[in-house]
Amino acid sequence: MTTAFLVIAPFFALGNPSGHDFEFHMNSWMEVLGQWRQGIIYPRWAALAQYGYGEARFIFYPPASWTLGAALGALLPWKAVPGAYLCLALTLSGCSMFLLARRWLDRRDAIFAAALYAANPYYIVIVYWRSAFAELLAGALLPLLLLYALRVEEDGQRAVIPLAGVVAAAWLTNIPAAVMVNYSLAVLIVILAILKRSPRVLLRGVLAVLLGAALAAFFLVPAAYEQKWVNIAEVLSPGVRPQDNFLFTNTDDVDHNRFNLTVSLVASAEMIVLAIAGFLSVPWRHRQPRAWWTLLGWATLSTLLSFSLTVWLWEHSPELRYVQLPWRWLLCLNVALALLLIMASRRWLVRALGCLVMFAVLAVGWHRVQAPWWEKAADVDEMLANQQNGAGYEGTDEYAPVGADPYEIKKDAPRVTPEEGPNQVPQIRIQEWNAESKLFTADVSQPGQLVLRLLNYPAWRVDVNGQVVTTATRDVTGQMLIPVQAGQNHVRIQFVRTQDRTAGEVISIVTVLFLGGFVVLARLKAYNRDSPP
Repeated sequence: MTTAFLVIAPFFALGNPSGHDFEFHMNSWMEVLGQWRQGIIYPRWAALAQYGYGEARFIFYPPASWTLGAALGALLPWKAVPGAYLCLALTLSGCSMFLLARRWLDRRDAIFAAALYAANPYYIVIVYWRSAFAELLAGALLPLLLLYALRVEEDGQRAVIPLAGVVAAAWLTNIPAAVMVNYSLAVLIVILAILKRSPRVLLRGVLAVLLGAALAAFFLVPAAYEQKWVNIAEVLSPGVRPQDNFLFTNTDDVDHNRFNLTVSLVASAEMIVLAIAGFLSVPWRHRQPRAWWTLLGWATLSTLLSFSLTVWLWEHSPELRYVQLPWRWLLCLNVALALLLIMASRRWLVRALGCLVMFAVLAVGWHRVQAPWWEKAADVDEMLANQQNGAGYEGTDEYAPVGADPYEIKKDAPRVTPEEGPNQVPQIRIQEWNAESKLFTADVSQPGQLVLRLLNYPAWRVDVNGQVVTTATRDVTGQMLIPVQAGQNHVRIQFVRTQDRTAGEVISIVTVLFLGGFVVLARLKAYNRDSPP
């Protein structure tokens, strides 16, 4: 906790670092809290995104980070929420590393490993340059991934359920991190199976992956099924494709190149220190061969995938491209770095020197290549004001419905207007305009269509005078068009539960019940075995 507090200490003087994803997350947290206050427990539609036209953000973006951010927003001033979130996420990372390190290290060394992991240079990049809050939270799961992978090899079926829980938590926290978790688990399990010469380890690893996906099905099934309803291909647009973000890659974007150079320098320093630590820790290999080889294999995978020589793997491996940024594998590499640096030498001077080298390179990137940007309290207040007055905020291209071009919408358009334009002036009375429910009355002189300040999406159900109607989509902007008849039209719009959402929830519930029953039966069996006759 002390280490986490020291990482965010500059916030008190400089404000919140405004990284690449800062506004995305802050606006999401604010909107989720607003929807909770409307009685919507699990938001699906981000109503204020795209400047009030909305987008399906919460169907596709995992819920863990925006739930935590909104909960903190309910307790703290918004200007303090990013710092509190980061402090909590870093503390959780340190705690999970401590649990892992205590398998082999004494308490003092395990605390040092935990502190190093909680403040590793890539985490500093996330905190100050990227504001990738969900990815940072997912970092707390990676030491647990290795911990339970080793337990699967040692304890058998008893460790499958917690390992599946780690996989599920990754899916519910950050999609790129979840893809890395699945690939990492595959490598770890293969290494352990080879070392133990046991195919059962492979089967248990596969079972953990399947159970983890089933537990997270309430999120995964809708996110997978409804991709065809949004411009999901934009998630791999130029600038965020793997080929644009290998270490030391240059593009036509100067700002992109500056940041890529900064993270490349940090990655290089970490990899060099890791290589030296791996060499110096060879004696430890004879005492703990499984741990040493799994750490080395995981670190090797993370290192190789950061360079362009693996571009073929990025293009052809299932879903790997959705990691987007190859240097994201530093998230995994730092697990091995924190442990191997401690195991390389018991001399604190050697450990301090390794840390000093990495943080010196980070400081050079900060001062010589690209300094972080900052948001003041007034900037955060402006975001909140834009949500409270209905002005909304900039959305994301990949979550906008198919056929919608958010760059063509009018930010100041009324909520309801006739398609024909100002020649027909209907009487519009809006009774309700919430995130997932809208109710209004329109008196029109002739049949036509109403244009809404709302992007059309298949999950919207529209009733006009008690009858379900089929809506249309306006060309270019993607706005919803509602047919109406002459006279008074009572219009109700609701964001309804789709079949894919129901299917995902059923899978998750059945999986929870199955695993719960399995645990109960296992404990009863153990109790009967240990009880005296």
